[in-house]
Amino acid sequence: MRPEVLGVRFDALTVDKAADRALALIGGGRSAYICTPNPEIVWLCRKDERLRQAVNGADLSLADGTGIVWAARTLGTPVPERAAGYDTLLALLERFQGRLFLLGGKPGVARRAADAITGRYPGVTVAGCRDGYFPDLAPVLAELGAAEPDLVLVCLGSPKQELFMAAAKSALPRGLMMGLGGSLDVLAGDVPRAPERWRAAGLEWLYRLFREPRRIARMPRLAGFTLAVLAEKIKKRGS
Repeated sequence: MRPEVLGVRFDALTVDKAADRALALIGGGRSAYICTPNPEIVWLCRKDERLRQAVNGADLSLADGTGIVWAARTLGTPVPERAAGYDTLLALLERFQGRLFLLGGKPGVARRAADAITGRYPGVTVAGCRDGYFPDLAPVLAELGAAEPDLVLVCLGSPKQELFMAAAKSALPRGLMMGLGGSLDVLAGDVPRAPERWRAAGLEWLYRLFREPRRIARMPRLAGFTLAVLAEKIKKRGS
């Protein structure tokens, strides 16, 4: 049985196993997508049925956040570790040889991220780049169809990236899409990732809050997520 947190399903995989599964999806010759829900996305899924369906329709759903690891364990369906989308991407790029398309970020960010990737991973060929500012899907889908990528990094933020991938899956003949939030900014060198000791302690969210104080407005969602998990645990005990 797949772990489930507040109606959102996950795959119980380590980072390495998730990268292996991603490679298998790329080799499958069909269109597929990976979601990386964190506690905030799970909370949004409770309010947005279209988003929940998009996340649960993913070919792979990774536990991106220590809060998800805690919640899954609390609810009796544990996952082996936090399989952050960014970590999974790096593990995948170490093994990937093919065509890559980068979608998202402000103008210029995707290109800088592409340059960084090709400098580090010689097996990657950049098939195209596009920023995350577009009014409708059709031109983007046409560009992706013409580029014929094996892997697409979809970095549009939630819920836009999950809804985009769910719609694109039926429109594109092949290729794996990964929803990765702000990962292009990190790859491009515009935003630093939390130091290893912060990540190991499960405090990457706090480091990002220090770096970007405006994130304080999102904290009520995390509190709501925590309370909902505890309420679900009590409900399960009662039944």
